Amino acid sequence: MDQRHSTGVPGLDKRLGGGLIPGTLTVLVGATGIGKTQLGIQFSGHNLDGENRRGIIFDMSARGDAQHHVGYANRIMDWDLRTTGNETSSQLDDFFSSDRFHGDYLRTFSYQGRRVARNKADFDEWRDWQAELNSRLDAVISFFYGNFVQGTTRVVVDGIEPVDRPEDSIQLQLFEYIYHQILRKDSNWVARDLFRQRYREFASAAETNCYDTSRISCLLLCTSYESMLDELISRPLTQSDLLSNANTLIYLGKYREDGHIGRALYVAKHRGSACTDEIVPFRIGQAGLSIP
Repeated sequence: MDQRHSTGVPGLDKRLGGGLIPGTLTVLVGATGIGKTQLGIQFSGHNLDGENRRGIIFDMSARGDAQHHVGYANRIMDWDLRTTGNETSSQLDDFFSSDRFHGDYLRTFSYQGRRVARNKADFDEWRDWQAELNSRLDAVISFFYGNFVQGTTRVVVDGIEPVDRPEDSIQLQLFEYIYHQILRKDSNWVARDLFRQRYREFASAAETNCYDTSRISCLLLCTSYESMLDELISRPLTQSDLLSNANTLIYLGKYREDGHIGRALYVAKHRGSACTDEIVPFRIGQAGLSIP
């Protein structure tokens, strides 16, 4: 097995048997403000375990409040997070150049406070969502594929908002596409999706720049309705639920102790590895999430 990917939090790595297993999906679940984004920044920005570059962050939030990724990255990791736009990539000629900038961070939707569930959107709203996704898909593929050919092995996807039925979520639909059609798909086939009619022109370069998808770890951040850790632990998982298919599932929530409310996490599962079964208190400070 490849060397594990550190979460950037030593106390959490210890309770995960050394960290996250490369090539797998890890899901963090918790209410707004509990610390998911900070932990995502720590994971993506951590490159002290033999990797040659930091990870990337894909933000699909449609809420009116920004997640402050750039500020968090600068404060927690001293990382000048470089953003990239949503414009369709038309400049393909130098795509494989080592000097090509593919960005550290892509925010795919503008923050407009729009409803993300199909059963709560009218026909025009849902049609607008679909049109926006289709118009930006090339930029999304370019962002991921371009970073992967340059050696990126860590991905954070932030901004999944709670819905009553997962199958109605436009954000989960997009994530399913990204995970199966980009992150886990053979690199040459991703190249075909990006270059399309120009693929033969770039086929040799794509072959030269193949990467191993089994080395790419994905951390998905999901906002929950529940804020208390006990409520998260007791929630049922259905077979169609994204959480049931994740390799590692970590809940972050509030808990009561000695008349006070604190923050704690619980590793609900960590397939293929021993892990803790304890409730683990944590703190949020200037350096992000830490476990005493």
